[in-house]
Amino acid sequence: MKIHHIGYLVKKLPRAAEAFEALGYVRLGDVTADGYRKVDILFLEKDGYVIELVSPNAPDSVVAGLIKTYKNAPYHICYLCGDLEKESECLVSAGYFQIDAPMPAPALEGRRVCFLIHPQMGMVELLEEAR
Repeated sequence: MKIHHIGYLVKKLPRAAEAFEALGYVRLGDVTADGYRKVDILFLEKDGYVIELVSPNAPDSVVAGLIKTYKNAPYHICYLCGDLEKESECLVSAGYFQIDAPMPAPALEGRRVCFLIHPQMGMVELLEEAR
C-alpha cells in the first residue's frame, strides 16, 4: 500500500493551516465538513508530502477525546489500497483492530475509508483507490 497522507489533529484548523502555509505548504482545496465524523478537514501539500488537518466541529466528534489527550499532533497514516475489504482483513489478521466500517469520506471525493488501530503502532486509515 502506498502512503496517501499523514493525518494531523488540530484544535483550530484556520490557525494550523496558516502555520503550515508559513512553512511552504499549499492548500489542496477548501475545508470540508464531514458530518458523519463531525470533523472539518483540509489537505495541504509540500514537496510531494500531503497532510490532512483534522479538527473536531462538535463535542461528540470522533476525535473529540483524542484532541484532549494529544492536542495538536500527527495521529494517523493513511494508506491507499485497491481492495479496502481485503486490506483491512489482512491488517486485522496481523493484530489490528478495525475501529469502524468502511464509509464514504466527503473530503476524499466520497471514496470509502476505514480506520484501524494497533497496540504498538497506533492508528491507520485505509483509503480505497479512485475508480
